[in-house]
Amino acid sequence: MVADAPGADDAALAPEPVAATLPGLVPGPGPDGRPRPDAPLVAVTGVTGYVGGRLVPELLSAGYRVRALARSPQRLRGRPWVGEVEAVEADASDLEQTRAALEGVEVAYYLIHSLGSGRTFESRDRTTALTFARAAREAGVRRIVYLGGLYPEGEDLSPHLASRTEVGEILLASGVPTTVLRAAVILGSGSASFEMMRYLTERLPAMTVPRWVENRIQPIAIRDVLRYLVGAAAMPPEVSRGFDIGGPDVLTYRDMMQRYAAAAGLPRRVIVGVGVLTPRLSSLWVSLVTPVPGGLARPLVESLVHEVVCDEHDIARWVPDPPDGLVGFDRAVRLALRRVHDAAVSTRWSSASAPGTPSDPLPSDPGWAGGSLYVDERRVTVDASPAALWRVLESVGGENGWYSWPLAWRVRGLGDRLVGGPGLRRGRRDPWRLLVDDAVDFWRVEEVEPGRLLRLRAEMRVPGLAWLELRVETDDDAVGSGRAEPDPDADAKPGANGDVTDDLRGGGAPAGDDPGSVVRPGDDARWLRPPAVFAQRALFHPRGLLGQLYWWSVAPFHGVVFGGMQRNMARAAERAEQARTDRSRVRRDRDRTGAGSPGAGTTRSDAAAGA
Repeated sequence: MVADAPGADDAALAPEPVAATLPGLVPGPGPDGRPRPDAPLVAVTGVTGYVGGRLVPELLSAGYRVRALARSPQRLRGRPWVGEVEAVEADASDLEQTRAALEGVEVAYYLIHSLGSGRTFESRDRTTALTFARAAREAGVRRIVYLGGLYPEGEDLSPHLASRTEVGEILLASGVPTTVLRAAVILGSGSASFEMMRYLTERLPAMTVPRWVENRIQPIAIRDVLRYLVGAAAMPPEVSRGFDIGGPDVLTYRDMMQRYAAAAGLPRRVIVGVGVLTPRLSSLWVSLVTPVPGGLARPLVESLVHEVVCDEHDIARWVPDPPDGLVGFDRAVRLALRRVHDAAVSTRWSSASAPGTPSDPLPSDPGWAGGSLYVDERRVTVDASPAALWRVLESVGGENGWYSWPLAWRVRGLGDRLVGGPGLRRGRRDPWRLLVDDAVDFWRVEEVEPGRLLRLRAEMRVPGLAWLELRVETDDDAVGSGRAEPDPDADAKPGANGDVTDDLRGGGAPAGDDPGSVVRPGDDARWLRPPAVFAQRALFHPRGLLGQLYWWSVAPFHGVVFGGMQRNMARAAERAEQARTDRSRVRRDRDRTGAGSPGAGTTRSDAAAGA
């Protein structure tokens, strides 16, 4: 393999579509930059996941028409590419649905697995793969492409690796030409493996570690994974086999942590190996130190017990290495850290819903026939514009916090992690913008109506179903009719303490003007001026007696938690509104002063003519 050259320009690499390094292998877009009407149609499963969500735009850039398969296509709303694909409802475990969704498809990407979904994940993966394989064969699909795990031959594999291997074998036996790509640790902003390594290294300057940190690993950058996935679509029909894929570096996990520390500008870590830490104990430790919950950490740790190094590089025969070489470990880390720093992480390991999370719709009224529905509802008038209030609501969670009793939130998050839930450290994909299906700590975004409504659904372990609904209203409840979506780059964005950050881009002029700059002509003028009404609802549908007891045990604390949250968010919006008003006044005074000064009416062309 050809490693990336020392001193290569990292900045030039990140934004370029991988198709640019696959000339002759991909169809290429039409003159308008979009796939041609006669371009090959490819289907992608797992589009709400980490890899699938990044693969779709790469396939579009390569000139393929894309059909996105999802159990709930509405979860794709807000994705930047959703308007360019055909979104189809299909559960891969349903033969009829999947066969219909694959009609007319030439290449089908199978990016589904049940990692971290409990003890039955192996049988679930097996059944789903068998169903998908049959549906693809009966629909006349020309090729299946699957991303599996790299594994050593002749060893007893961890349950996770064994299941990924079995799925690959099922697809290869489907009767449809299949490409199985086997990867070890994937390096990319937001990947579970990268986040685990990142947080362990950043939070622990000294650590005791199990013996598996000395095992050799061949990691691969997410960019190269995507490149192989896109290139595999063009393989000839006689090729049906598995391929090892890896980057140019073979490292131990200890080496990876030390090199991550160097790339991140951290001191060298003190790492002491011990032989008493089992994978189970290691995964519990990982779940406490990193955002990765125990259910996901354990299969990842168990996989690291094996040495995973490529035995061959045959893939290069059909998908040649890029001209500048594969992305090495150090450059992959720098690229990932830049995306984290720039809040440009398009997908994360938490992008897919937590296994077992219910998908029932929110009961629309307290008289819901489905059973008891407890509601804690609060409303307050805020001396801020709806625009300022919405920016606060949409920024909730993650690094920005929950605006009330931080200790209570931390204790609740820790308790959730101890019982196998995601806890608070899952954070957010983007600090200011939310899309449907984004994870926000132990919540998931169920609905976003920009400028009007944010509904979060609990993924914490509770004996029932729980929602938190935050709504912006005006006195006449007219906000939202015909209004433009707030600009995420506008200024006066509040932090967790209500502070106003004029420039989130790290220097230079403010990122936007006052809220008027994000409203098109004809929009509701009430969007721009105080007051606004902040309506907050917490809803809980209990499951059995335990659910009833849970609600009544926590209800006394709602005034402190939810009441304090509402008050502090209202104050943050008012401070942001005041800061915007002060800036507008300064600008008006400056403009007024400038208008009265000599030569103020001289135009640029007049000055040029007199020069």
